[in-house]
Amino acid sequence: MRRNLTLGFLVILIAVASCSFTNKSFETNDKDKLLLDLITYVLERGHYEPKNINDDFSVNVFEDFINVIDPTKRYFLKEDIAEFEQYKFQIDDQIKNTDITFFEVVYDRLMKRMDEAKTIYKEVLAEPFDYSANESIDIDYEKQDFAASKAELRERWRKQLKLNTIGTYDSKLNSSTEEDDTEKPSKEQIEKEAREATLTTLDEFFDFVDDLERKDWFVQYINTIVDEFDPHTYYFAPEDKDKFDISMSGKFEGIGARLQKKAEGARIVEIISGGPVWRNQQLEVGDEILKVGQNGEPPVNIVGMRLDDAIKLIKGPKGTVVDLTVRKVDGSIEEVSITRDVVELEESYAKSATVIKDDQKFGLINLPKFYVDFEDYAERNAATDVAKEVERLKAAGVEGLILDLRDNGGGSLKTVVDMAGLFIKDGPIVQVRSSGKDKDIYEDKDERIQWDGPLVILVNELSASASEILAAAMQDYKRAVVIGSKQTFGKGTVQNVIPLENIVRSNEHGDLGAIKLTTQKFYRINGGSTQLKGVESDVVVPDRYSYIDLGERDQNNPLAWDKISPANYKPWDGYIDYEATIENSTRRMAQNPQIKLIEENAKWLKEQQDQTVVALNYDAYKKEMEADKQRSKYFKTISDYDSKLTFSSLQYEQELFTKDPVLREKRDRWHHNLAKDVYVEEAVNVLRDLQINNIKHGKLASKD
Repeated sequence: MRRNLTLGFLVILIAVASCSFTNKSFETNDKDKLLLDLITYVLERGHYEPKNINDDFSVNVFEDFINVIDPTKRYFLKEDIAEFEQYKFQIDDQIKNTDITFFEVVYDRLMKRMDEAKTIYKEVLAEPFDYSANESIDIDYEKQDFAASKAELRERWRKQLKLNTIGTYDSKLNSSTEEDDTEKPSKEQIEKEAREATLTTLDEFFDFVDDLERKDWFVQYINTIVDEFDPHTYYFAPEDKDKFDISMSGKFEGIGARLQKKAEGARIVEIISGGPVWRNQQLEVGDEILKVGQNGEPPVNIVGMRLDDAIKLIKGPKGTVVDLTVRKVDGSIEEVSITRDVVELEESYAKSATVIKDDQKFGLINLPKFYVDFEDYAERNAATDVAKEVERLKAAGVEGLILDLRDNGGGSLKTVVDMAGLFIKDGPIVQVRSSGKDKDIYEDKDERIQWDGPLVILVNELSASASEILAAAMQDYKRAVVIGSKQTFGKGTVQNVIPLENIVRSNEHGDLGAIKLTTQKFYRINGGSTQLKGVESDVVVPDRYSYIDLGERDQNNPLAWDKISPANYKPWDGYIDYEATIENSTRRMAQNPQIKLIEENAKWLKEQQDQTVVALNYDAYKKEMEADKQRSKYFKTISDYDSKLTFSSLQYEQELFTKDPVLREKRDRWHHNLAKDVYVEEAVNVLRDLQINNIKHGKLASKD
């Protein structure tokens, strides 16, 4: 699976780490060669675990670059690859000598093959497709070889274009069947209209590609080299660096979703709370965007398109409409229209609610990320906001606390340490190690405990980085019960962004962009890394992502798991029968029908993703689509679940509703979804068990 979580899980853990650079002279006047020289220099001296740039490295760059620019194998021929093979073991030497011959040869041939592809697709789409023919297409492109001849390549294009068209044909055919007009279009006319729609999409796609400059392709080459070091090290061209800065500020105009590059489009890997996609409720994590249209105009096919270029089509000014053709996680194809808007940071902030079960009241805090104002830590950050919510919940009389870190991709390391300190007296929270240096231990030194009652932390496969630090620390202290996926994401590394112009004394080339560089790894206080392995939940429960490749272990070139010496810490002694509570919860969840249905759905979704052969015979295609539709309908009953729990906003927030009806709508929807959440329901059950087994509760009971 190609990694490109470029802006998906791209939350930097801020750490005091810097690269010690010498005063090397970068003398080339060629900007491409200068970039190559600068970046390899920074990687070799600043990366946490530098790679040996040798023949093995060369082979990896060779294979990955070809895969990046021709992922569906519809441009290059076998003879092209055979010609490129002469460079397979030379790229390492070229990098060291600031030579870009391999890139230039591949780029020139790609431009030629793309021009030929323009002729191919127009010829193919000029002829009708025979939907009665018994044929299929395998869309597992990674397992395919390159075409041996132009005739074979043309046949590959024919099948792919037929696949791209059959969905439109089906949609138009269904629409015509539902119309009351006596003069309905014939199947032949519908087939022609479907091909014309695909032709328009391909024309627009290649028009878009024609607008790309050589430097855009060179950035792809640079990032192929950079990607060999680890999945989170990345080169930002100047324009991309600007977008990164905007994304870190948390405010931009678009649809409010983070995307990952896939061979068949762009996969949604995160939906930003409060954004247009979140409000629209028609898209979810795992959906793949195939085509992008603008306010009713014919859509552009983004299959094979660079992620950044696809994002340019998807983003746009507030109030404009983007039409997305999407393959849902269940395999169905839908068109969803989203009105772009300003994606506000407010919904990334901590929020809380009270939970009533029977006659008991509990508190829930949802934390989407570990945010911080990097210019002024005291201005606003996740730790101080969570502390405020804890105080408000205490004042409301809650008897237990749930901290929801599901889908939380991380953030500021300092906020993790401060937040953990709310729940323990004092002690180490996380260990951090730079390359070749002794570990640093980050500690909570404040002996005050803001919340000493029962605590449950919810996680899933998308809980990453800083979320994993907090969950791991609370688990090691036995301070909280962690409920969720078998393991969290598994990102145990720290990145810093280094502007390249800071390294060059005199620069005539203007802005050179920046490199986001992995400089450190962090470790739990028990000594184990969260890298790759993540945090294993105390109570493991399946969710819809349980069998889908989403974690660090599924990325290219992740750093390895390892272990260091543990820190000196003393586990929390506030619970009685802590392990028994976990056993009881595990038993309840194993017997819960809703959990069994969710796991059944998760397995089916995995089966859908593994099914790569698609029928191109219309009757067979229709049969497959209908079967998938019925199965998908069956699993929609998951959303009918009712936990019978009651959720409410705190008093201060209710007072805001009269002035902010949008906030009321957001909270009402959140509470509505929480009431259907079996994981929150079980978290409440665990809190009740912990409350009974809480030493403080026991002491109070003995005095009565």
